[in-house]
Amino acid sequence: MSLRIFNTLTRSLQPFTPIEPGHVRMYVCGMTIYDLCHIGHARMMMAFDVVQRWLKASGLQVTYVRNITDIDDKIIKRALERGITIRQLTDEMIAAMHADIGALRIEAPTVEPRATEYVPQMLALIGALEGKGLAYRSGNGDVNYSVRKFEGYGKLSGKSLDELRAGERVAVQDGKEDPLDFVLWKSAKPDEPPEAKWDSPFGAGRPGWHIECSAMSCATLGTTFDIHGGGADLQFPHHENEIAQSEGAHGQALAHFWMHNGFVRVDNEKMSKSLGNFFTIRDVLKQYDAETVRFFIVRAHYRSALNYSDAHLDDARQALKRLYTALTVATPLDVEIDWANPFAARFKEAMDEDFGTPEAIAVLFELAGEVNRSRSIQNASLLKALGGCLGLLQADANAYLQSGAGLDEATIAGLIAERAAAKAAKDFGRADAIRKDLLAQGIVLKDSASGTTWEAAV
Repeated sequence: MSLRIFNTLTRSLQPFTPIEPGHVRMYVCGMTIYDLCHIGHARMMMAFDVVQRWLKASGLQVTYVRNITDIDDKIIKRALERGITIRQLTDEMIAAMHADIGALRIEAPTVEPRATEYVPQMLALIGALEGKGLAYRSGNGDVNYSVRKFEGYGKLSGKSLDELRAGERVAVQDGKEDPLDFVLWKSAKPDEPPEAKWDSPFGAGRPGWHIECSAMSCATLGTTFDIHGGGADLQFPHHENEIAQSEGAHGQALAHFWMHNGFVRVDNEKMSKSLGNFFTIRDVLKQYDAETVRFFIVRAHYRSALNYSDAHLDDARQALKRLYTALTVATPLDVEIDWANPFAARFKEAMDEDFGTPEAIAVLFELAGEVNRSRSIQNASLLKALGGCLGLLQADANAYLQSGAGLDEATIAGLIAERAAAKAAKDFGRADAIRKDLLAQGIVLKDSASGTTWEAAV
């Protein structure tokens, strides 16, 4: 293969060859599911959606595993706050996640394991680590990992034990022998609901976060697989701890390639729930159509920071319109991509260099320009087919351009209903804002005694 991937483990671009010829096994750390997903989460899932799409377009079979963490301190706290069971909360949030990322055309993974379904595998892994002297039971009932007994800890993040010691704090009443150690099994607390506890050889309790991914990845893909991915914030300590656990237990590399996507930033700060500067996917989709949001994310390289603003989304919408306009000049057919075509060859060259979507999208614009000049159905068909490798340009072009930059009728109807509710509540500021937002996207509202209708602006 000509594909090269930036491997966080080696900090370099490396030629990619699957362990098993023709078959790629990839694990990506998914969502801790206690609230709605925001655009930062969408960026992570979109990055690896593009990765698996390109691997498939390159003729490879892909087994893509993206987990769900459905037991966690935040999940327990939120369920108790809402007065519902943990399962009710996680089922609700998983359904919301599927709806939101489905709107962005993020394809479902091959396997989507829930942590609570793999507790036996987690317990077996903890037992193996204890048997090798890498885990110990503390006086408070927890089981911890002994970081200093694993040679090579810090190789993924580039952090030495001396550097980690410089920033450590003294472990007080947490049962750890060393502040660097991390928990594998948390003993049950009296105030936690029964559904947050499992019986185990270590006593009643629940798994730590890090052990969950080690167990799920190895159970679904084997003890060594091709690609492990996630957000840059997971590189340390989560992925570092996964390596220590999995390689400590099995004595072999967990993954050959480690991939990490960059943050979404707002005013030069990472978008996160803890900072309160996040925008949920569904709130953004009230203002922008799903394909515009997808295009906004995809046109930035997955490892780069992505700056979120209305101005950048507005620019993405206009750019996407230009591509769709080219598809109205000549009606495309569904075709297989001829990779010998010069445009297709340059698109492939860009994607084969660490999934270079900015350069690949630049090729799409060059090809769109050629379509506008030549009115060639062949070129229009190629434009649509190459766009499909990124999950773009698959809608009917005329319908997209005439429906308010791609806002679908269900989204428009939802906004009209929200505006009606705002007017009924005498929140006329919000009602007027919705009308102006729709007008900015090419949708004109018409109020009458019988209700509100809409049409595309001419």
